[in-house]
Amino acid sequence: MLNAERHKLIMDLLKRKGTVKLKNLIEVSDSSESTIRRDLAELENLGVLKRVHGGAILNQSRTIEMSMLEKSVRNVQEKKRIARLAASTVVDGDCIYLDAGSTTFEMIDFLVGRDITVVTNGLMHVEELVNLDLNAYILGGKMKAKTKAIIGGIALDNIMNYRFDKAFIGANGIHMTDGYTTPDMEEALLKRRSMELSDETFIVADTSKLHHSHFAKMFDLEEAVLITNGMNEEEKLSLMKKTSVMEVLD
Repeated sequence: MLNAERHKLIMDLLKRKGTVKLKNLIEVSDSSESTIRRDLAELENLGVLKRVHGGAILNQSRTIEMSMLEKSVRNVQEKKRIARLAASTVVDGDCIYLDAGSTTFEMIDFLVGRDITVVTNGLMHVEELVNLDLNAYILGGKMKAKTKAIIGGIALDNIMNYRFDKAFIGANGIHMTDGYTTPDMEEALLKRRSMELSDETFIVADTSKLHHSHFAKMFDLEEAVLITNGMNEEEKLSLMKKTSVMEVLD
């Protein structure tokens, strides 16, 4: 495979998944480890990716956010497995908060039949919850057209009317130093408020979010349980020093 072809393959995989592992790149490109490491170094010098232990992640702007549609087609199977594990923590009688994210949206199918109350700031979420006959409330406020999330001052005031047994929150970035982050400050404030109003808080995010840091901090790692998938041992050990981790087994 030519140099340019390998570079295109690497970038195509990164754009679809957000993160790639070295061993997977070696397999799909039928190349040596030294060749792939050299490719990653060249692409890092171009500023399009960042090398991390065991692979690489896509460089992302701290303030640009993907739409709900774009999020919903990335890492779909990983999100479903994370969603199933997250939903398994919910018991009858719970009042829960579902953040407006693509992984929290995947939780809804796994909540069918539960005797629970759900509060959400996701327009797509509340429609699906009602369609599946789950007891649901939606926050009032300003709607973000791109992500179908309700945010802003009215939403922050509105959420104070509730208290939650569990909150399930998405994150755009998971960083050992910076904590959980997202591109939008208004959304970060609402995520933080939902954490403060909940007895237990869970971050539901696949490993493509690891090592990323975005503009607005939600809260520190130790303030929530992380539910994720497929970490390498170094990442797992580093995270477990700071927070509780529930990992989907591949």
